[in-house]
This record gives sequence, C-alpha cells and structure tokens, in this order.
Amino acid sequence: MAKIVTMGEIMLRLSTPGNEKFIQADEFDINYGGSEANVAVSLANYGYDTEFVTAIPDNPIGDCAVAAVRKYNVGTKFISRSGDRLGIYYLEPGSAVRPSNIVYDRAGSSIACATADLFDFDAIFADADWFHFTGITPALSDSAAKLTEEALKAAKAHGLTVSVDLNFRKKLWSQEKAREVMTNLMQYVDICIGNEEDAEKVLGFKPEGSDVMSGNLELAGYMNIFSQMADRFGFRYIASSLRESHSASNNGWSACIMDGKTKEFYHSKKYTIAPIVDRVGGGDAFTSGLICSFLDGKDMKTALEFGTAAAALKHTIPGDFNLVTRAEVEKLAGGDSSGRVQR
Repeated sequence: MAKIVTMGEIMLRLSTPGNEKFIQADEFDINYGGSEANVAVSLANYGYDTEFVTAIPDNPIGDCAVAAVRKYNVGTKFISRSGDRLGIYYLEPGSAVRPSNIVYDRAGSSIACATADLFDFDAIFADADWFHFTGITPALSDSAAKLTEEALKAAKAHGLTVSVDLNFRKKLWSQEKAREVMTNLMQYVDICIGNEEDAEKVLGFKPEGSDVMSGNLELAGYMNIFSQMADRFGFRYIASSLRESHSASNNGWSACIMDGKTKEFYHSKKYTIAPIVDRVGGGDAFTSGLICSFLDGKDMKTALEFGTAAAALKHTIPGDFNLVTRAEVEKLAGGDSSGRVQR
C-alpha cells in the first residue's frame, strides 16, 4: 500500500452555530482542519498510509489538533512540537444570498515560524510514494515558503510523485507575491490542481469566457490554459474543480482534467448540491479523490469522477474533514444520488 505525506498548517476552527452572524453568536462550534490535514484524513479513510507533517505548539491545544487527525489513523510522528501558537480561523457560515465569511487569526503560528532544521525529511520521505502540498503553506511567511521548497527538494530526491493544490488566499498574500513564489515551486510538481481563480492569481493563466458567479463555464478556455500550463511546467496532469455559485446554499459542482503529454481533456458529470451543509474542505476532498484513484492505478477519467463525487459528498458533512468511505464515493460516482436511507 502506497504512503502519502502532506505538509501544512492545521488550525482551530471556531464557527458560529447554525447560520448565525458573528455579532449574534454567544458561543462557537469547535473543529480542527486545514487543507493538507484534510487531504491526509480523506486518504486515510480510503485505506492509505498517510503522514501529516506540521509544527504545533507543545500545549493542550496543540494536543487537541494532533488528536483530531490521529483519530482518523493519520500518522503524526513527524510533527514538530515547536512555536508558540496554533493558528485559528473564525467561520461565519453563509446561507442563500449571504456568503460565508472567514476571519484568520494565524499570524506567528508554529508552522509559519518553522524552519527546515525541525524536520528530518530523509526519514519523512524514506518509505513514501507521494507528497502533497498547497499554496497556503508558502503564503504564511517567507520562512514557510523556504520550508516548503526544502521539503519539495527532498521529496523529489527520494523519487516521490508531487501534487499541489494552488489554493490562492488573498487574505494571506498578494497576487504578485504568490506568482513569484509559486512559479518557482512548480518545477517540482507532477500534478497541478486548482480552480479558475487559483490558475489566474497564482500562475497567470485565465480561462476565457467563464464566469462562475453567473454559472457560465466555457470549457474551451480551460483546455487552452491547461495546455499552456503543461507546456510551460511539464505537468503530468492538470485538474480544476468547477464550482457554479448560484448561492451560498446551492452550487453546481463538476471538474475537468487534462493529460499534460497527450493533451486529452475530460469534463466530469455535474452535481447540484443543495442545500449545502458545509463547503469548507470541498476542494481538499476533490484532491484526495484524485490522489487515491491515481494511486489505485485508475485512468484519469475514472480518477476525475471519483474526486468529483467525493467533493460533492463533502458538502453534506459538517467540519473540515471528508469522512466518507470509498464505497460511498463509488456509489455516487456510479450514478446513485437518490439519498435513500440505507437499512
């Protein structure tokens, strides 16, 4: 069985109950999550050996974050207990025409202050097959960006397949800084994943004719930018989730992928997700599904359908983690979206 390593920040999530606004809330619901941790949990649920690498303060809140992923059989032995604080994010869930809102309180977090000497990358990657990171980690700080590159160099030296979710976060860094840092990191990447905003803001590729706010998706634009990205960076595969935001409660969801060598392009089936329970982690569920399927030896079309179905299911689950099984994803990908009670 293959082993996957992910590296990034896990945070304490404080969300308002129900659909309350921040100003209404007298209490918060507690969860833990973060893009790379979410991917590790999903892959562990699919039966793969996973290892999550991060830095967490050596205090009871740090213990809770470790326990949150360990509960789902994610490896934690390479987590550095260092730094002074765990990052926090506050979530105000949206509804109907009111969008969700996120406020970050993560400056100076343990992983943002971490350096490469805290991690034995030779040991971390010694028996691993795949390394996954996102554009969030290098956005945290200059030291986190340097840490990410050191991890990538070590992963490639050990012969791992490397995937990235571009994940542009405008509240963390500017478009210009993102392009400068992430363009350099693409030299280590085999599989590139991101939505239309990520491709434009992070790498400078914009799919012409698409407007996700109006629900208009022009697939020819994606084919064009995927081909350009493959030519420039040599990606093995390029994939994008396609979210049509009709409202905070009602989204269309599909995805597309291209083989970087043959330029074969494929668009998945589309799901209508309404009402949405929790959209946080949807992209991570998509990424996890792709990785799982590729490690299973599936072709890119099957992989895309599995990843798209996994992400659709994540929208029905509270919290950051996607806790569905392979069987549940395969059932939906196979066409059963009835939602009938299982007895």
